[in-house]
Amino acid sequence: MTVAIADKKSLLDGVDARTRLAGSNQMEILLFNLGTRETFGINVFKVREVGRTPHITKTPNMPRGVEGLISLRGNVIPVLSLSSFLALEGGAPKKLGETMMVAEYSKRTLGFLVHEVDRIIRVDWDKVKAPEGLITANQGLITAVIELANGHLVSILDVEQILSNAFGEAVIVDITPARVSEDANVFFADDSVVARKKIIEVLDKMGIKHKHATNGAEAWTRLQAIAAHSTQTGKSLREEIRLILVDAEMPEMDGYVLTKNIKSDSRFDGVPVVMHSSLSSEANKAMGKSVGVDAYVAKFDAEVLADTLRPLIER
Repeated sequence: MTVAIADKKSLLDGVDARTRLAGSNQMEILLFNLGTRETFGINVFKVREVGRTPHITKTPNMPRGVEGLISLRGNVIPVLSLSSFLALEGGAPKKLGETMMVAEYSKRTLGFLVHEVDRIIRVDWDKVKAPEGLITANQGLITAVIELANGHLVSILDVEQILSNAFGEAVIVDITPARVSEDANVFFADDSVVARKKIIEVLDKMGIKHKHATNGAEAWTRLQAIAAHSTQTGKSLREEIRLILVDAEMPEMDGYVLTKNIKSDSRFDGVPVVMHSSLSSEANKAMGKSVGVDAYVAKFDAEVLADTLRPLIER
């Protein structure tokens, strides 16, 4: 069933409803298709509005998949064709998508062309699974898969990877090393390959050792093991982990629940938790604060990330 776009627009509002989701290990997904039988999804928190595709101004030397620019309420934003990025076969429309989703990622506003939007569903993060190499044709552009009650699969796109493919990765300039002991470690959790790569670059330039997990559930399992080892050896856990950096959106357990678990376990007292997310709105920062994060930093500005981590690591 297709829901009227006006109804979707109203569902995309409501900061209070979003805040109530923090720590519930649930998220709301806007379902859409690209002219094939496949169903895709995007976190509602990232969608600002949905509407008909406006006139797109073609500009020279645009990367593959970037159709051009539009003016949206005084702001010029790029418009990307998701079907072009995914190189879909078997019925993908030759014309541009009739519907455009306006989304915000990492303080960047973009238009995404799709064939049709469907409805918004609420899912438990533990039902969101990593694709585990099952979708190789899309070059890592699928970050998770959800199985609905009727057995239908929904693919969640790794927009960070799409943006990296379209516009290139940000160059990390020189970063001042942190004043910490040689054995200081940062533990971070992120399901995006691109994000993990950039985080590692920042930590390496800061001279900080690191360990990581690719989803919240894995992170919590590993953190509990580290805490148990610390208790057995009589060491302060802060000697083992100086700081924990978490993504907001992760398969199986999101960053909000992971943070709640950490903050409710006295063994982690004194270990700061920083949320690092492409969800960069004030509403999402409030959600992070509601579960006890010590700082919230939007992806991906290497200097801002380093400046956020440094005082927490050095104290």
